[in-house]
Amino acid sequence: MATAAFEEIVEDFEFIEDWEDRYRHVIDLGKAMEPLDDALKVPATKVDGCASQVWLHPRIEAGVFSFEGDSDAMIVRGLIAVLRALYNDIPVVNVGKVDARAEFERLGLNEHLSSQRSNGLRAMIERIRSVAAEAA
Repeated sequence: MATAAFEEIVEDFEFIEDWEDRYRHVIDLGKAMEPLDDALKVPATKVDGCASQVWLHPRIEAGVFSFEGDSDAMIVRGLIAVLRALYNDIPVVNVGKVDARAEFERLGLNEHLSSQRSNGLRAMIERIRSVAAEAA
């Protein structure tokens, strides 16, 4: 159920064998992402449960889900970029059907994230799923 943008990341990872290089690639994905407008970095968009500062600003237009996000940690910005590739531009009713954990396993990210980062990633996924469920 992954998007074409996420499949592109999967393909990139197939060519990157070294975990350090994969980690750098995730950071590069975050660097390439537009920063979230400071006006959107408010308590309502802040994600609790993350070791770093994380903001997610979801949008639902014509039944299609997307979100912008930002973090003060480069690796987390990269994880947000990966989540955007996974969730952006899919019907809001399908957001809950995405098995983000399984998709991240395809990238081999799960076993290389610290427990704090894993908890933060789960918190971001839960926020995405709850916003979509409310809108569906």
